[in-house]
Amino acid sequence: MQTSFLVPAYNEELLVGRAVESIHRAAGVCGLTAYEVVVCDNHSTDGTAAVALAAGARVVHEPHRQIARSRNAAAAASSGSWLVWLDADAMLGEEVLGATLSALGSGDVCGGGAQVALEGAPLDRAARCAVRGWNWIAANFRLAAGSYFFALREGWAETGGFNEAVYAGEEIGFSRTLKRWGRQRGLDFRVLGHAVSSSARKVEQFTLAQTLRQVAICAWPGNLGRRDRCAFWYERPTEVEG
Repeated sequence: MQTSFLVPAYNEELLVGRAVESIHRAAGVCGLTAYEVVVCDNHSTDGTAAVALAAGARVVHEPHRQIARSRNAAAAASSGSWLVWLDADAMLGEEVLGATLSALGSGDVCGGGAQVALEGAPLDRAARCAVRGWNWIAANFRLAAGSYFFALREGWAETGGFNEAVYAGEEIGFSRTLKRWGRQRGLDFRVLGHAVSSSARKVEQFTLAQTLRQVAICAWPGNLGRRDRCAFWYERPTEVEG
């Protein structure tokens, strides 16, 4: 059963290489040989594609800057029966991959995600609370964070995958639609107890006030369908303020 690792990336030349390398390393530890790594270069203006190729990934291109479209484009270009999405600023560990392969291999699971851990300098109290809060929500409401998402290929294909009508929150929507798809087939959606390590750059780049403002803007009806209203996920801090 081939596994496809899918990495959406926009201007990620500094981090995409280590993300791809972490996949190869985890796959080796888990004894996984039938796999591929597909990086979707989402119209980068830096050396993202070259770095990904050098790290051992196949690169496809998506010209429209949208996270959902980039995730879907990587999946469409892949051939695996099991799909695993990893953000370019995250790292995959062997514990998470092992638990993922075990879940999908059980025949009882349609997809899922993992807990989130932010790397780097010690986080302030607000950031720690936010991470703990999300992990509680993910575990209790069975929602996968965008940093790590796995699914059966037929589940992704038959549900339409990530919603390309929105510029943020696409992982929440896909979690819900995939859960419904799974329930109809007696399959579970599982959030693993292990954590995927992800960059803390959003915490470092944006103040708490900027973050809360962006969340409030995105929550307004219709704003998720506008990239300019989801700047927190697409732009630099100065552009968000502007």
